[in-house]
Amino acid sequence: MGIWRQIAEYLYIKKRDPNEPRTQWMKYMHGMNRLSILIFLVAIIIMIIRLVIIPMFR
Repeated sequence: MGIWRQIAEYLYIKKRDPNEPRTQWMKYMHGMNRLSILIFLVAIIIMIIRLVIIPMFR
């Protein structure tokens, strides 16, 4: 599985493979990965705002 396909599945952009086995630990792992990707994206957005947008208005 490619990294972009996996990220798309975490963010509910692409449907997951129905033939793939589902275990409880895989659900936990995918949940943690989904959370970490979202927190990373929020942090990137905040950094862009603080380093680019705010200095433009000073």
